[in-house]
Amino acid sequence: MPVLSRFYGIIIRMYFQQAEHNPPHIHALYGEEMAAITIQTGEILEGHLPPKALTMVKEWIELHKIDLLQMWDTQEFKSLAPLE
Repeated sequence: MPVLSRFYGIIIRMYFQQAEHNPPHIHALYGEEMAAITIQTGEILEGHLPPKALTMVKEWIELHKIDLLQMWDTQEFKSLAPLE
């Protein structure tokens, strides 16, 4: 599973589509916590993140939404800038 970005102890990944299901989403890991979060709405599909980490992940998704949706469709993964 490719790592798309790392920031403030958060790791953002996306699985290959054949192993995943819709809607398009990313996986955010923070310590022992993990959440699958939709790209379009920022809704948690499963898992949990502390509120501060979730807020940062949602902000990062908004900054990279177009690239994330393109990666979901094409399966051409690339690193994206971290949240600063």
